[in-house]
Amino acid sequence: GRSVGFGISLPFEDRLNPYVTPDLAFEFHYFFTRKFWMSYKCMGLVVAPGGLGTCDELFEVITLMQTGKIKRQLPVILIGKQFWQSCLNWQAFVEYGMISEHDANQIIFADTADEAFRHLVDGIGRLEEAEKLKRAAALGQ
Repeated sequence: GRSVGFGISLPFEDRLNPYVTPDLAFEFHYFFTRKFWMSYKCMGLVVAPGGLGTCDELFEVITLMQTGKIKRQLPVILIGKQFWQSCLNWQAFVEYGMISEHDANQIIFADTADEAFRHLVDGIGRLEEAEKLKRAAALGQ
């Protein structure tokens, strides 16, 4: 399959991973431009375990959905349930009133690539169905 890569110029990063399709490889100098283009037309977000940059990108997309800057409710899939739940206690965010239960429920956990792929396909299907309904409503159907 084809894979899109959004690289960032950093002193400790050599190149994009070998799975990126060469004509779909993009290199950025600034994080904000990289995050913008990553989220601009995406249909879903699949996040593997990572550090602060990964968390920054994850929270950026979730925040843009929460505030309506991204109009679609994208599927957000975190690979490695144990990793993510040990790093971020989503339920504590809800209990302290920092996010809603709805926000917390937007996060989907998967432990395998197959599981993540199924969630992604299901989420994209829901997005496409919502878009069809929106277009039909705009046309008065």
